[in-house]
Amino acid sequence: MNIRKFFKDDTLDGLLKHLAIMVGILLFICIVYFYIYLPHLTHHDETVEVPALIGLKPDEMDKTLREHKLRYSVSDSAYTDTLPPLSVLRQFPVAGATVKENRMVLISLNRISPPTLPMPDLTDGSLVNAKAVLKSNELKLGRTFYEPSPFKNLVREFRYHGKPIAAGTRLPKGSIIDLIVGDGFGPADFAIGNVMGDAYETALRKLSGWNLHLGRVEIMEGADTTGAIPFVFKQFPLSGDSVRVGDPVDLWIAPKGYKEPEKGNEENP
Repeated sequence: MNIRKFFKDDTLDGLLKHLAIMVGILLFICIVYFYIYLPHLTHHDETVEVPALIGLKPDEMDKTLREHKLRYSVSDSAYTDTLPPLSVLRQFPVAGATVKENRMVLISLNRISPPTLPMPDLTDGSLVNAKAVLKSNELKLGRTFYEPSPFKNLVREFRYHGKPIAAGTRLPKGSIIDLIVGDGFGPADFAIGNVMGDAYETALRKLSGWNLHLGRVEIMEGADTTGAIPFVFKQFPLSGDSVRVGDPVDLWIAPKGYKEPEKGNEENP
């Protein structure tokens, strides 16, 4: 065959042959690039299974990941008392996932010491409520001690390491709190607590916890409670007075910061 005649380009047939050859060469290059070169470059089909890392110490984790041809990066830290300090707490991708070699695995480590949080106020609340509040604040209920009181299961005090603590004291997360509650068999008479200075709704919750009823509610002279949160300015019986279960308690309310007007002496004409 005469090659020069075959590739003669001054005819339509020669032009089509040139185009066919160019398309063939381009197709060959695409096949080599996408099916041979690119898979080799990106390690196509070369995958590994992510190992389980939770609970491993850093040196153990590093060794395990190297054996699986994977890398890691510490993304954050948190705390739990169920794992050793500085061990792996969380991982992504999770164990068992299939990934490519050299993939980055994100790690969360367990803190050395637990974070602290303020002790919630459980006084004058029920035992059921105290359990729920402790759980929601990631604290643990320890022992429950009962003392003579007419209010059954009313929290009278809370302790940490056997010592009474005040609400707001910062404690390590997961601390064990002991509760002192009423047994329901105490004396009928008891000293009423203080509600003066409390918000009105707070005072109502206290009275309910003490098994006392709300008596008269009066607004202090000259006080405007419209649109304001009312606070208790006076109470009767007074704090420390002896009362019985079911007794009424009278309250005088006013906005926060209210000052009772001074009564001047009347002048003679």
